Amino acid sequence: MADKTKLYFNGINGASGDYELPPMTSHQLAQVIKGEEIDEGLLNELKQRKEAHWAVKEGFDPTQIASVGWGILMAHNADPAIREALSELLAHRQKKAGERYREYLGPEGYRPDETKNKWLGRHGMGPGPADPDKVPYYLLIVGDPEAIPYRFQNQLDVQYAVGRIHFDTLDEYAAYARSVVQAETGGLALPKQATFFGVRTSGDQATQLSADHMIKPLSAKMGTQSGWQINTLLEAQATKANLSDLINSGKTPTLLYTASHGLGFPNNDPRQFPHQGALLCQDWPGPGKWKQAIPTDFYFSADDVSDDARLLGSMAFFFACYGAGTPRWDEFAQQASKQRAEIAPRAFLAQLPRRLLSHPQGGMLAVVGHVERAWGYSFMWDRAGEQLTTFESALLGLLADKPIGHALDYFNTRYAEISSDLTAMIEDLNFGGKVDEVALAGMWTANNDARAYVIIGDPAVRLPVSDQPAQAQRPVIEAVTLSNKPVSTVTATAAATLTPTSETNAASFEASAFSFAVQEERSSLTDSIKKFTSELADSLKRAADDISSLEVVTYSTDDLSKVTYDYNDRQLHGELRMRALTRIAFDGDVQVCVPEKNGNIDQAVWDVHLSMVQAAQENRAAFLATMAELATKLIGLLGGK
Repeated sequence: MADKTKLYFNGINGASGDYELPPMTSHQLAQVIKGEEIDEGLLNELKQRKEAHWAVKEGFDPTQIASVGWGILMAHNADPAIREALSELLAHRQKKAGERYREYLGPEGYRPDETKNKWLGRHGMGPGPADPDKVPYYLLIVGDPEAIPYRFQNQLDVQYAVGRIHFDTLDEYAAYARSVVQAETGGLALPKQATFFGVRTSGDQATQLSADHMIKPLSAKMGTQSGWQINTLLEAQATKANLSDLINSGKTPTLLYTASHGLGFPNNDPRQFPHQGALLCQDWPGPGKWKQAIPTDFYFSADDVSDDARLLGSMAFFFACYGAGTPRWDEFAQQASKQRAEIAPRAFLAQLPRRLLSHPQGGMLAVVGHVERAWGYSFMWDRAGEQLTTFESALLGLLADKPIGHALDYFNTRYAEISSDLTAMIEDLNFGGKVDEVALAGMWTANNDARAYVIIGDPAVRLPVSDQPAQAQRPVIEAVTLSNKPVSTVTATAAATLTPTSETNAASFEASAFSFAVQEERSSLTDSIKKFTSELADSLKRAADDISSLEVVTYSTDDLSKVTYDYNDRQLHGELRMRALTRIAFDGDVQVCVPEKNGNIDQAVWDVHLSMVQAAQENRAAFLATMAELATKLIGLLGGK
C-alpha cells in the first residue's frame, strides 16, 4: 500500500465532497472493531462451509437449473400483482426447473424478523449444503430490503445462489422478466467483449489502489481468455462522458466492470434515494481540490441512462460504495456506544442497477454491487500484496458460461473462511489477548467486503455470448404496458391473517419425537403436545373472530419512497390518499366507497381496487380452508389417531 500507516475507504459524501469515512490507522480501526457482536449460529455454519467447501449437495450440477432448481421468494404480504407481472419469467423458469421449481409466496414467503434458518426450517431444510429436492439452489428474492432484509439475504447466500429485484412499477417488473426470457430464448448472441473502467484520481489513495491493483491486473488476466476482447478505460479515459458512451451508445459491452468511488448522501438528503451509489468518475478533481457538494457533472447515475440505450443481455460489476444498495443502519460500529447510526430513512436498492435492469427497451440481466461501503483493503492483503483470486475466479466463471449466482460463490467461500478466522481474533482481543492490529484491520475490512456483494437480478442468468459475428444492432424487447394508472398505487388488506405453522404433519412430528425420547419422558412430552394444541386452537378461534369482516383499502401516492408499512399496526403511513374502500361483513353485507375524478368514477383506480378485493376474498377462503384442515389435525392428534 502507498501508506502503510493508514487505511483508505471508498465512498465520497455527495453533499460535502468529503470522504464518507476519513482514512484511519490500523489502531483506530481496531478500537472500532473491539466489542463486535458475534452471531454464533451463523458462525457455526460459516465454519462448516469453510471446512467442507460445499454449496450444493453431492450429485447435483449447480450450472443446470433442471438439476438444482429455481425459486422465487416474496414477503408474506407482497402484492400478488407483482407475481403476475413476472409471469413470463416464472413460466420460463418453471419449464427449465421442472419438479424443482418453487414459488414461496403468501404464508410460504418471508415473514417479519424471520432468520434464514427459521425460513429454511419451515420448508424442511436445516443448515448445510443446499438440497434442491427441498429448497432450490437458485433463489430470486422479489421485494425491497425493508420487506426482506439484507441480513436475511446475506445469510441465505452463504449456501444458496441468491439474487434480488425490486422496482417501483409493474411495468418495470414485466420489462425485466421479458428481458431475461428474450435473452435466453430469442437467439440473442452478444460479442465476447468486456470493458474495465477504472477511475484513478490524483491525491486519492482509494482509487489509486483500485486502479493499480484491481482494474489493471484483472483486465490483463481476463485478456488471456480465448476469444474475449478486453478494453480498458483507465485514469484520464475514465470520464463520465466515456462511461455514458459505453452505456448509451448502443454498443454497451457484454460485461462492464467499474471501480470508483460510489456517492453517499446524508440521511434524508433529497439526492439520497435517486443518486446514492452513483459512480464518481475521473471528472472529480480529488479530495484536496474539491471541498463542496458534488455536481451531477462528476458522476453517472440512473438519470444519465438514456431511454434509447440498448442494454439487453449485458451484465455489470460495480466496485463502489453503495453500488448495489444501502442499509438503514450503519454497519460500521461507533467506537464509544456501539450503536448503529441510522444512515437512511429505510433500506433500499441503488437506483442505477434498477434502471439498467428494467430498461423499457430491454435491460441488463444482472448487476453485481456492494451494499454499504466497499473496502479497497480487501484486495490488498498485508505483506502479501494483491489478493485477486476471488475476483478472478468469479469473473472467469462468468466468462466460461456459468450462471452468475454460481460464479460468485467464490465470494461466499471467502466470506466463510475470513469470518471464522476474524471471530477468533475478535474473541482474543475482547479477552485481553494480543492481536496484530494491522492483521485484524485487514481481515475485518475484507470480511465486511466479502459478505456485502449482492446480485441485483436473477441469479441463474448467464452471459448470452457467441463466437459468431455480432448482430448489427442489439435487439430490443416488445414494449410492456400492464396498466394506465396515472399514479403509483398501494393497496392494503386490513383483514387479520393467521400465520400458519409448519406444514410438518402433526402425527409425523409426534412419532419422530417419541422415537428419540426415553420412556420416562413420554408422558411429559404428550402433555406438552396437548398444551400446544390447546393454545393453537385458541389462536385459531381468535383469528376466526378477527375475520368476521373483510376490509380492503386502496391508496395512491405520488412518491412511493415516502410510504412505509408498520408491521405492528398493519397500516401504511406517509404521504397517502385513500382512493377506494370496500367492507364486506361475514354475513354478506357490503359497504363501498367509490373514487371520483372530475365528477365521474376514476375507472383506473377502481379497476385496481376491484382486483384486490377479489384477491382478498380468495385469500380469506384459503385461510378458512387452512383453519378447517388444522382443526381436523388437532382432533386427530388429541384423539390418538
